[in-house]
Amino acid sequence: MHIAILTGAGISAESGLGTFRDKGGLWERHDLNDLATPEGFARNPTMVHDFYNMRRQTVRAAQPNPAHHGLARLQKHSQYKVTLITQNVDDLHERAGSDPVIHMHGTHLVALCAACAHRWPAPARMQPQDRCPACGDGVARPDVVWFGETPYHMDEILPAIAGCDLFVAIGTSGTVYPAAGFVELAREGGAETLELNLEPSDRASAFHAARFGPASQVVPTWVDELLSR
Repeated sequence: MHIAILTGAGISAESGLGTFRDKGGLWERHDLNDLATPEGFARNPTMVHDFYNMRRQTVRAAQPNPAHHGLARLQKHSQYKVTLITQNVDDLHERAGSDPVIHMHGTHLVALCAACAHRWPAPARMQPQDRCPACGDGVARPDVVWFGETPYHMDEILPAIAGCDLFVAIGTSGTVYPAAGFVELAREGGAETLELNLEPSDRASAFHAARFGPASQVVPTWVDELLSR
């Protein structure tokens, strides 16, 4: 059985990483046009780097919660083929033991050259004067997919979702495309679909089934049920 799983900010919220679109979330407190677009970076790279330096520090201090560990257990089970896709830019899935993890929006922990696309581990603090260690001239930026940019690894993600037997969305808002359209892609391929979320997302009606509650409770319970079959 092939299970394709998409995780969003809700799975890491209980690890202390704030969500983006909920009330009080990051995009309510910050202007995404300033902090999450190439244009914002060009206007004020210092402000953008300061924001991502803060987020990087928060990610490194956070710990995986039972939801991350539950998915790692499932991914290791020989009965299932699990494609784990995340919209999150943290590394909590990996630290819980998941491998591989497809990061469609990149990660805070990697730096990207805006000129040659070379990637390298991000230092604790990035600055506007940082340059690419490969080409020596390109401006260093966080390796995070900003608004207006194309998500990574779509050539892997779309076939996996179209060909899975079960598609599960965990902790996602269902507001951002292309991820918001993954449930329809899965259904068109004949898959069953399940939403695991704190509360119904904007796409809740598109799923065959749903379970609601904190990810640290709902996800391990669902995994335990699968592994007991």
